[in-house]
Amino acid sequence: MTLLGHDRYCDEIELQVRQLRAVVASGADLSTTVPTCPDWSLEALVRHTGGALRWVEYIVRTRAQEPVRDEEVRRAGGPEAKGDAAALDAWLAETGEVLVAALREAGPDTEVWAWAGVHNTGFWARRMTHELAIHRADAALAAGLPYDIAPEVAADAIDEWLQIVEYVRRTDPHDAARELTGPGRSIHLHATDTAPELNAEWCVELTEKGVEWRRGHEKAAVALRGPLTAVLLGFYRRLPLDSAELEVLGERELLEFWLERATF
Repeated sequence: MTLLGHDRYCDEIELQVRQLRAVVASGADLSTTVPTCPDWSLEALVRHTGGALRWVEYIVRTRAQEPVRDEEVRRAGGPEAKGDAAALDAWLAETGEVLVAALREAGPDTEVWAWAGVHNTGFWARRMTHELAIHRADAALAAGLPYDIAPEVAADAIDEWLQIVEYVRRTDPHDAARELTGPGRSIHLHATDTAPELNAEWCVELTEKGVEWRRGHEKAAVALRGPLTAVLLGFYRRLPLDSAELEVLGERELLEFWLERATF
């Protein structure tokens, strides 16, 4: 498993922000419910995503060494006007610009507060890349628009998600995390449309000692197969397992068990 590199994450944040802005500017109804996040409208989703980017920009720019309160972050909630696509788009554009500028200026190794065991600005560049990638999928689904993502970014998003689950299971084993593990539990993810050198397959073992995972082709109790983007969205609960793009082989109940508990 290899990280994409700080400059690439910064480039990807710029791209993902532009693509999210394109959804806002598409004429989509901002009040429509996001099917994958039914508590949010499309506008609420965009405001949440932009607010997260603003929050991280503040952490990076100020070199914060402890959690930051939302009220400390300028314009974290977005424009005052509701339902104004132009204002929302302008706010999102500015948000992306200031975040990327802060990340590029800091580089990947500047020490800052973070919540998953990696206390540097590189963590936040990677985290915001995938925060954007998944919420852009939410936005595209809500607006009925197509969604695509670079294969190496999709693969890295799966890596990061597995690292987060492993970290939480090891350091903060709440009830849902504790329930994940047990004898004979393993999951195989298999992207069917990528070049061999990307090695877009994963084996996840839910051992009694914790969550262990690695890249590669191995037999497991259950396998999730399909194009990489579909596997990513299925694993993030953005695409139903019954979708035509996905195939589940083996103990489907185990995969459903994982998806119900391995959530943010």
